[in-house]
Amino acid sequence: MDQAILVALVMLVCVLTMLVLGIPISISIGLASTIAMLFVLPFENAMGTAAQKVFTGVNSFSLLAIPFFILAGNIMNNGGIAIRLVNCAKILSGRMPGALAETNVVANMLFGAISGSGVAAAAAIGGTIGPLEEKEGYSKDYMAAVNIASAPTGMLIPPSNTLIVYSTVAGSVSISALFMAGYLPGLLWGIGVMVIAGIMASKRGYRNRDEITLAIVLKTVWAAIPSLLLIVIVIGGILIGAFTATEGSAIAVVYSLLLSFIYRSIKIRDLRKILLDSVKMTAIVIFMIGVSSIMSWIMSFTNIPAIIADVLLGLTNSKIAILLIMNLLLLVVGTFMDPTPAILIFTPIFLPICTSFGMHPIHFGIMIVFNLCIGTITPPVGPILFTGCKVANVKIEEVFKTLLPYFAVTAAILLLVTYVPAISMTIPNVLGLVK
Repeated sequence: MDQAILVALVMLVCVLTMLVLGIPISISIGLASTIAMLFVLPFENAMGTAAQKVFTGVNSFSLLAIPFFILAGNIMNNGGIAIRLVNCAKILSGRMPGALAETNVVANMLFGAISGSGVAAAAAIGGTIGPLEEKEGYSKDYMAAVNIASAPTGMLIPPSNTLIVYSTVAGSVSISALFMAGYLPGLLWGIGVMVIAGIMASKRGYRNRDEITLAIVLKTVWAAIPSLLLIVIVIGGILIGAFTATEGSAIAVVYSLLLSFIYRSIKIRDLRKILLDSVKMTAIVIFMIGVSSIMSWIMSFTNIPAIIADVLLGLTNSKIAILLIMNLLLLVVGTFMDPTPAILIFTPIFLPICTSFGMHPIHFGIMIVFNLCIGTITPPVGPILFTGCKVANVKIEEVFKTLLPYFAVTAAILLLVTYVPAISMTIPNVLGLVK
């Protein structure tokens, strides 16, 4: 008990100190965990164990899906697929108030359902639709807020890199079941944003000025079908067992690359930059997973998760109260930590507590990912927040006030996802993916 408290304090103090000094979070976690190891193991054993855990942490077939989905997202970002999804979303949003903003939400959901990246969606869709919104007279704070608030849906609607990371750290949790569990929460998030965007658009007088004829609808949908087929091929293939999520991610790369060549929006010389960007992004994610494995091991070795569980259960026996405390803690963590390290660190701590009172690991996975997705649009870290502001060329302080209603609606949906298991579990149960 005393040793566990000492180790926990050492890791916490070291991580916070390094973050204050401006050291990247991945290096902070790795160094802090290795230093903490020295309190429980001899130097040589500690160094050997740390290296071993980094290797075993990334030595997973499932994790191969991440670089492929990142590459597929970058190809689509540059391959003319985004504009076709925007045009299709514009048809779906019809003549609603703030139709272009509603188009942004639908397009982010569609793009996320193909790329699995919220940041990529914010950049690709925001960069495509932003100039159109500006031409229609939408204010920069409004269009940036809608883009930022809806981009995280891509981290819930499959394929999702965050759900792949969770399935790896949670143990025997089906990626297919997690993917299917993300649909309804992701759709609820998108619908919530659309409602707020529509109310704001009505108050500001934003109206759709374009006439949508049957000919335009047919032409636009026809042009978008090849892009939308990627969703059907990848997710459908995973569901029927034709291939794994990892194999599906490779298929997504090949399909999106062929489509981009057909659209003539990518040239051979563009591939070098696309591949380099994908390698850089993959290296960041995989390195984070590796060093977080050191922290997970030292916490498990010193029994820290069990101690935290005892503390929480000692405060209250109420399942409702415990889940509320977890959500509040995760919301705070999400404001300064990316979803990947947060999932790797807090899943081993909170998952055993939740399963002890009957919460399914799939339900918990959707809850923690949904929660941490909110952090991606929240300062001071908020990668989607910064990306959306950069794309719209607007300052964060100008957008933050406009974002407040979106924070409120996503928090409300988070509570629904937390306390209504059916939202996450219905589709996996119907498809027979839950054991």
